[in-house]
Amino acid sequence: MNLDLALPLLLLVAIAGGLAGSLTGLGGAVVVIPALVILFGVPIPEAIGTGAVTILATSSAAGAAYVRDRLSDLRIGMFLEVATVPGALVGATLTVLLTHADLEDGLLVALGLVLLLVVPGSVARRHEELPGPVTPDARSRSFGLSGSYRDQVLGRDVPYQAESTSPALGVMFGAGVVSGMFGIGAGVFKVLALERYLRLPMKVATATSNFMIGVTAAAGAGILFAAGFVNPLIAAPVALGTAGGAFVGSRLLPRLTNQTVRLVFIPFIVILAVETILRGFGLP
Repeated sequence: MNLDLALPLLLLVAIAGGLAGSLTGLGGAVVVIPALVILFGVPIPEAIGTGAVTILATSSAAGAAYVRDRLSDLRIGMFLEVATVPGALVGATLTVLLTHADLEDGLLVALGLVLLLVVPGSVARRHEELPGPVTPDARSRSFGLSGSYRDQVLGRDVPYQAESTSPALGVMFGAGVVSGMFGIGAGVFKVLALERYLRLPMKVATATSNFMIGVTAAAGAGILFAAGFVNPLIAAPVALGTAGGAFVGSRLLPRLTNQTVRLVFIPFIVILAVETILRGFGLP
């Protein structure tokens, strides 16, 4: 498909990606990258490079709004970035090496599998509105990894305390590797670490992930840009549309329940993952 003729569709996909990414904390690239490959025939390396730019746009538009609304926990986010940034540098380097080795189809299959990893845990916790009682570890207590937010739906302040920081740091390093490799911000793993291991409320996990993905993507984007994987003619309109969609999503999130936030992305994640895996195997 000619991208010049398909600019309105490209912007529409980008807006949808930004909206979904800001609501789920996964970043708009989880929609944009498969769509670029499947609908527009963009080579996977360029799609990954565009995804990294998309993450920066999503984080800038939604992350700032969530910080203003006191949904993002900056202390927890910056604590976990200690693990994600080194992982992003490793992942971006791996992408360059795999691409030069002509293993792009393998990257597509791996990306689809990564997208599927988030589904089982999300389905298992689909009825959970707020986490149960938590037992913070010594590191959480020492660094003061706790806070509260005003829940508009529940009409009250909701306190929270981070629980298991060691497994969360391990998952965050893996998130960094995935972010650098696939340009998706790895919000899949960030939300997993924030919600499952730190036991933060889903809204806080989503908002904090939106803040974090920009920092992580920035670490790997430089390597992808230097390798020539960022096409400005594609990245510019996608970033514009994604930022717009992310801003709209940041206005919607406070008005949704935690259960709705958890469920909103599962169907399209599954569809995109399956389509990406099939394309990786050369199937229609």
